[in-house]
Amino acid sequence: MPYPDYPVPADEPQRQRDLERLGVLNHPGDEHFERLVRLASTVLETPIALISLIDGDRQWFLAHHGLETTETPREMAFCAHAIAGNETLVVPDARQDPRFCTNPLVIQDPKVRFYAGTPLQSRDGHNLGTLCVIDQQPRHFSSSQVRLLEDLAQLVLRELELRRLTTVHPISALATRPSFLEQAEPELVRARQAGEPLALLALELDHFDQIKSRWGVQASERALGDIAALLRSELCDQDLLGQIGNREFGVLMVNVDLEMAMERADAIRTGINEIRGIFTASGHRLSVSGGLTMLAPSDHQAIDALLRAERALFLAQGNGQNQIAEILADPLEAKGS
Repeated sequence: MPYPDYPVPADEPQRQRDLERLGVLNHPGDEHFERLVRLASTVLETPIALISLIDGDRQWFLAHHGLETTETPREMAFCAHAIAGNETLVVPDARQDPRFCTNPLVIQDPKVRFYAGTPLQSRDGHNLGTLCVIDQQPRHFSSSQVRLLEDLAQLVLRELELRRLTTVHPISALATRPSFLEQAEPELVRARQAGEPLALLALELDHFDQIKSRWGVQASERALGDIAALLRSELCDQDLLGQIGNREFGVLMVNVDLEMAMERADAIRTGINEIRGIFTASGHRLSVSGGLTMLAPSDHQAIDALLRAERALFLAQGNGQNQIAEILADPLEAKGS
């Protein structure tokens, strides 16, 4: 039996990116999240509680209590409707609601009658999924129960943020090398499916050891932090940043051709030259060397493109630093700027 389509949020592309870059999709179950759904089930007296993440054409359960399955199609997901707004969605009796009365999850097992779901919003304001509770009997949900569900959702978000902090560099708060590569994989898939270009830039701070020996560790870390701040200010929302080494940064530019990528890379290099920060009194100028490449048909994983960008980085350093070099799929086709 047909049932109504789910609403697609206006921010769907970036919402999906935020979800992927959270780094929890398809990862093994976690006791902290399982404890939270058990708590929600107990205090709100519902047999089912879920942390549901809306991913592409499915909802995937980061944690589930009272329901054995780990995912359902997005078109069946009550949570797909909940993430379309910013308030808790309460459905007292799904059989009486035209959005859900023909839904297989209502007609068949688990025979959903009552649903309440609070959106889980990313730091950038995108709804990734919900903390929801479900009953197989219609019921009333009081305003105090709504507040309690929302308080529990904040605990879920706190736990997600703690997980994120384990995947970022302590100086810059940018993704570490493993996290950067993991987050880059969906972008490679999307770029190939859409036939769009993808550029990858590797940057390294020049004279890092000299900065550390002359001005100290604090100054060298401040320089890295200033570079990270400039990178954040220069890039588009869909781009991906990482601190992929002690003094190295990775920049993934989405849907950007080689000419535009080189322009942006050189603008970043110039902007870093203009940073004063802790070196205002000394007159020292920061500089970076960079290696640029484009996604190639032969790239099986993100690491293939990153290693090529790093070869271009070494070329820029060998040519005198404070410049951007590029290497495309053929390592013999290289030039600097």
